[in-house]
Amino acid sequence: MTTLTSTEGRVNLRGHSVPVGLYIDGVWRNAPSTFDVINPSTGTVVAQVADGGAAEALSALDAAAGAQEAWRRVAPRERANLFHRAHSLLLSRADAIAETMTIESGKPLAEARSEFQLSADFFLWYAEQVAHLHGTYASGSPGGYRVVTTYQPVGPSLLITPWNFPLLMIARKAGAALAAGCTVVVKSAKETPLTCSLFVETLHDAGFQPGVVNLLHTTRSADVSAAVMADPRLRKVSFTGSTGVGSTLLQQAAPGIVNASMELGGDGPFVVLEDADIDLAAQQAIISKFRNAGQACVAANRIIVHSAVAEEFTRKFVGLTQKLRVGDGFDEGTEVGPIISATQRDTVAGLVESLKAIDAELLTGGSAVEGGGYFYQPTVFKVNDRDNEVCNQELFAPIATIYTVDSTAEAVQVANDTRYGLAAYVFTRDLSRALAVSESLDSGMVGINRGIMADPAAAFGGVKASGLGREGGHDAIYEYLEPKYLAITVDETKGLE
Repeated sequence: MTTLTSTEGRVNLRGHSVPVGLYIDGVWRNAPSTFDVINPSTGTVVAQVADGGAAEALSALDAAAGAQEAWRRVAPRERANLFHRAHSLLLSRADAIAETMTIESGKPLAEARSEFQLSADFFLWYAEQVAHLHGTYASGSPGGYRVVTTYQPVGPSLLITPWNFPLLMIARKAGAALAAGCTVVVKSAKETPLTCSLFVETLHDAGFQPGVVNLLHTTRSADVSAAVMADPRLRKVSFTGSTGVGSTLLQQAAPGIVNASMELGGDGPFVVLEDADIDLAAQQAIISKFRNAGQACVAANRIIVHSAVAEEFTRKFVGLTQKLRVGDGFDEGTEVGPIISATQRDTVAGLVESLKAIDAELLTGGSAVEGGGYFYQPTVFKVNDRDNEVCNQELFAPIATIYTVDSTAEAVQVANDTRYGLAAYVFTRDLSRALAVSESLDSGMVGINRGIMADPAAAFGGVKASGLGREGGHDAIYEYLEPKYLAITVDETKGLE
C-alpha cells in the first residue's frame, strides 16, 4: 500500500474533484486492486475506487488504536471547535457532495440536497453537544463516601455505512463517535464510496488529527469485518443494514464482548384510521413509500387502511403514484430515481411476481422502465391474503402494498404482526387515539400524521429484529461512552471542627 500524491487518486465528477483512495492515518492511499462505481441512472462506470482488504482494514485499526489516547484527551471545547470548522467546510461543499451523491446513488438531486442538509444538521448537533456531556455526584447510601459517575470513550470504533443514505449515515455515526472521543474506522458501501470520501476529506481539511478518522472502501466486506471484529483493540461496532448481516456482526462481537449498535431492517406499518385526513395520508404515504425509490429501512412497507376509507384512500394514493416522474436524478422534475443496481432491480421484479402469485391486485406499475439505467415503475398492490411469506418481508423497493382492516384493534394487530419494529406511522384526527395507538405499536419510532421523522434531536432506532441502540438526540453520543463509577471516601467531620 503506497501513499498517493496530491495529483493522484482522484476523479472529476461534474467539475468536482473526489478522492478515490483509502484514507488511513491521515493520508490517502491506494490498494492492490480497484472496483468500479456505477451510476445507476445510466449503468455506466463513473470511477474506479481503491479496493481494500483485511490487511488495509487492520492498518486502519492500527491508526485508530494509535490515535485513541490522544484523541480522548482533547479538551471538549477544542474538539467542538474542530466540529464547527468541519461543519462550515461541509456547507461550503454542499453542491459537490449532493451532486456526487446523485451520481453514485441515483437519487434525485432534490433528495440529495435534503439529505445533505439533514446530515449537516446532525453534525452541528454533535458539535453543540461535545462540551455538554455530564456525569453525576451523590452521597453514598450509608454515608462516609461519595458516588461520582463520569463517562469515558468506549474506544476504537468500526462504523459500517449503507448505500441508500451515504452521507447521512457517516455523518450520524462518525459525528457521535468523534464527539464522544472515539477514533473510527469507517467502511463505506461499495455502491456509494465517493460521498463518504468527500465527507472524510472535509474532516481532514478541518484539522482532525491523523488516525482519528480512517476510511476503507471494499468489495470484500465479510473479510474486512471478520478481521477487524476479531481484533481485541476494537471496542465498538455500529452497523446500518440488513438484519441478517447485523446478526452475523453480533455473533462476531460476542467473543470479544464488543459494544454494538445496530440499525437493521424495517417493515413499516402505515396505519390510516377511519377519521384520518385522507388527502394528507395519501400525500404522506407517497413521501414515506417512494422517497429514495422505496429503498429506505423506514419506508412505509405495509399500508394498513380502515375499510371505511379504504376505497377513497386507495383511489387518491394510486392517482398520486401514477403522477410520479421517474428519471435521472439530474433531470428537472424527477421524483423517483433508479434502483441501486441491476441485481437489485431483478429482486424488485421478483417481488412483483411473488405478489402476483398470491393473487394480489396490481393497481398500477409493475414493470421495469425500458432504456438505460435501473429504473422501475412505482407500483401499488392491493393485498387480500396476508398469510403469505411475501407479506412479512421488507420490500425495500418502489412497491406499495395496501391492506384493509375493519377496526383500530385489527390495525394494531396487523401492524405488530412482524419480527421488525423500526418505524411506524399513524393517521387520525383524534390526538388521544393517536397516542393510544402509537403506544400500542411495537416500534421504536412512530410518525403521527407525518411520513418523515428523522431529526438530529431525536433518538432514531428500533426494537425486535430492527436493532439495538439509538442514533441522534442525547442518546447518540452516550452509545460511544462507558459510565465509570468512582467511590470516594470522605471524612465528613472535616471542616466542621
